[in-house]
Amino acid sequence: MKDLTPDGAILDPIETASRDEIAALQLERMKWSLRHAYDNAPFYRERFDSAGVHPDDLTSLADLAKFPFTTKQDLRDTYPFGMFAVPRERIARIHASSGTTGKPTVVGYTQNDVDMWADMVARSIRASGGRAGDICHVAYGYGLFTGGLGAHYGAERLGCTVVPVSGGMTERQVTLISDFRPDIIMVTPSYMLSILDEFRRQGRDPRESSLKVGIFGAEPWSNAMRREIEEAFDMHAVDIYGLSEVMGPGVANECVETKDGLHIWEDHFYPEVIDPETGEVLPDGEMGELVFTTLTKEGLPIIRYRTRDLTRLHPGTARSMRRMEKITGRSDDMIILRGVNVFPTQIEEQLLKCAGLAPHFQIELISVDRMDAMIVHAEAAESHAGAEARAAQSRDLAHHVKSVVGVTAKVEVHDPGAIARSEGKAKRVVDNRTRG
Repeated sequence: MKDLTPDGAILDPIETASRDEIAALQLERMKWSLRHAYDNAPFYRERFDSAGVHPDDLTSLADLAKFPFTTKQDLRDTYPFGMFAVPRERIARIHASSGTTGKPTVVGYTQNDVDMWADMVARSIRASGGRAGDICHVAYGYGLFTGGLGAHYGAERLGCTVVPVSGGMTERQVTLISDFRPDIIMVTPSYMLSILDEFRRQGRDPRESSLKVGIFGAEPWSNAMRREIEEAFDMHAVDIYGLSEVMGPGVANECVETKDGLHIWEDHFYPEVIDPETGEVLPDGEMGELVFTTLTKEGLPIIRYRTRDLTRLHPGTARSMRRMEKITGRSDDMIILRGVNVFPTQIEEQLLKCAGLAPHFQIELISVDRMDAMIVHAEAAESHAGAEARAAQSRDLAHHVKSVVGVTAKVEVHDPGAIARSEGKAKRVVDNRTRG
């Protein structure tokens, strides 16, 4: 694997502080954040009062459990600016979700928030192995989506040369990577696979590219996909985590020297893991739903935001701050098929075990005799596209899914290129079940 620039970079002191120092800073900042939200956002004043809690009730970090959760629906109900905690004139930037499943969620940033965001993405890129002077190819979408501009400002803050390509025009992506010779690429993992396909279509060897590290986020992806990308490009593949309601990319990031989970930047974001059903806070090490409280955000402070992402918290390794496991899925993306919980990442892991299959897939849910059923649509690699090979691949993948995931799935292996490619977040599940 390509060598990265020797470290030598000075970490922020808080990255290697003691847990006591981190906790003391978190408590101080949490008191400020709760008070700021209560005093300046009518939504939070009403929510706290209804729950019978007050910012003064927080005397320890454990006391946060007394306070009510915030959900995506709350941001929709207060659309567009009802959760801002500063006058609109102090908002320097507005981002929003796509709104494909309802009203978009709108978030606002003061200039201090934008600066903190840039600092955290810069810290994330540095943890990934990036250094000042590197060329950073940003293929996340720009605009209201937080990915492109979040990555861009962070890379500039670190001192990188930024190539703001955005998503799409895959042929040009490969041309610019080959011509500009970037060290870093920041993109969704599913779109990186499309870039890989284009490298091969153009007859270029991806292992000969200049890329040393890929920083991938915005959707769950498996360690099997990490191995696929690292082998294909002879580079490091690390995970970045974020969500617009909390900030955007850069809430947590893997450290390239360990790749053992994402260190959460706990000086700005306080994590909890809860039981998704009861809301009870779970001890570190137990699987549950990730919840975040912002500690320094001015424009839109978020108190106990339910992310719906499923993970565990573990002690820090390369940094003092706690790690979260790679996201295995979302509680609202989980498929329950005949009593078995299934996540798209589980299907991805099994598909990548099968020789002759390309790493592109889509899950279709259908109804058969009033029962739910699953079809996994995969595609053959160019070198294994014959009818006999495709039949064998179908049997192989169905066997893996049944024996490891525990569900029976019909597998259809299509021609190379048949699965729709994504230039942003991949749409892994299509629900065609009949309801009635």
